[in-house]
Amino acid sequence: MGFSRGGQATLYASLDRFNKFWNKSGVQFAAYIPFYPDCSTSYLADTEVAARPIRIFHGTPDDYNPVASCKAYVTRLQEAKRDVVLTEYPDSAHGFDAGLIGNNTVVEATGSQTVRRCTIKEAEGGVLMNASTQAPFSYKDVCVELGPHVGGNPATALEARKAVSDFLQALFKLG
Repeated sequence: MGFSRGGQATLYASLDRFNKFWNKSGVQFAAYIPFYPDCSTSYLADTEVAARPIRIFHGTPDDYNPVASCKAYVTRLQEAKRDVVLTEYPDSAHGFDAGLIGNNTVVEATGSQTVRRCTIKEAEGGVLMNASTQAPFSYKDVCVELGPHVGGNPATALEARKAVSDFLQALFKLG
């Protein structure tokens, strides 16, 4: 399980290619549970994922890591017959789980960078390319923007926590 950039790492840890390269222990995750990940990067063979469930939790109005790119990726995974589900929360910004600690205010994350306007594709050799410029991606690219919004939603946070708990109880046959 991971959140935001950690959610992105969680999501892409499911890729078979990355797992084979980095996982020297042989231990496998039982599932992948990313919260509001950035799905704007398309990796080579990114529909070849571990035969484990992927459950993505995302806010619809998230303008830090927009849900649209995750929807597109989920569609590709589903077309490849992968076990993936995207749960969207229509009234929840990036970081909605901060509602668990009482945060219910959405604010601009001044100075924070977002790649919400970027399309990034992996080329041969693992180089991440800006699809618009066909040059290697850089956080200095014009598609990189500042000032996304973040904030908690207590109701959604509780709903997501219950969904994760229910999923894990079913996965591990605990209930």
